[in-house]
Amino acid sequence: MGHGHSHGGIPSGSAAGRNKSRLAWALALTLTYMAAEVVGGLLTGSLALLADAAHMVTDAGGLALSLLAIHYAAKAPTPGKSFGYMRFEILAALANAVVLLGVTAYILYEAYRRFVEPNEILGWPMMLVALVGLGVNLVSMKLLAGGSSESLNVKGAYFEVFSDMLGSVGVILAALVVMATGWAWVDPLVGAGIGLFIVPRTWRLLNEALHILLEGTPPGVDLATLKAEIEAIPGVRRASDLHAWTLTSGFDAMSGHVVVDDLASGPGVIRTIRQLMKERYGIEHVTVQVEDEALAAEAAILPV
Repeated sequence: MGHGHSHGGIPSGSAAGRNKSRLAWALALTLTYMAAEVVGGLLTGSLALLADAAHMVTDAGGLALSLLAIHYAAKAPTPGKSFGYMRFEILAALANAVVLLGVTAYILYEAYRRFVEPNEILGWPMMLVALVGLGVNLVSMKLLAGGSSESLNVKGAYFEVFSDMLGSVGVILAALVVMATGWAWVDPLVGAGIGLFIVPRTWRLLNEALHILLEGTPPGVDLATLKAEIEAIPGVRRASDLHAWTLTSGFDAMSGHVVVDDLASGPGVIRTIRQLMKERYGIEHVTVQVEDEALAAEAAILPV
């Protein structure tokens, strides 16, 4: 029986790890502004500002959790954890999504309560605090934008900062309306809108994290097509038990069984499959078990 295992080694740094400094700067900015926005929301009585502040608090926690995840993901593998702690990054993204959905639910409840019992809103202080928040969020978005396309963890942090940026814009608009018309109900309306806007994006992030944790097939990989491509390799009779999954952002893996006409051709078949996976799918962590018909038959009757 031939067995081929190929990878470039477990990456020295995950996709999120390459963006560690960006996350750290975004966290510093968020923490600096978070306290001011919480105080400002309490002093002005604005739910829209408090909603934005709540997301800022969540941002700070999410960014801190992301950095903690990167720290654990960088730990070396052990005999008990052969892939190390790289999947901690996905757990952090999942936690971010769950917390953000919880915060949104509270904001919607508070918006309903304030529709029933309106309170006085201080427009000018509300707008000034929101303007500062808008600047902070734009800088943080710029820092995280580059890494959001390659790391699910950084993507989660980017979405949170992006939602806060939109929240700041909403607060500014609400403050202008309140100052011009005195319509206090606009404030909880904007607060509820901020909460509702982020739900679809957060839901997608939650689904992506769960897909990885359930070892779903990576985007762009169709196992039926892959099976046909492997079986088209000269000397291959059939491929079976094919699996492709994502360990963490930027690190996919593949494994499978291949029945060949002649076991002597095994090394060549393995090299061809490695090349196929790397060039067409960008997957370098490849494990292939090569068998002839006799070995495949023996494996089929072994007790599970």
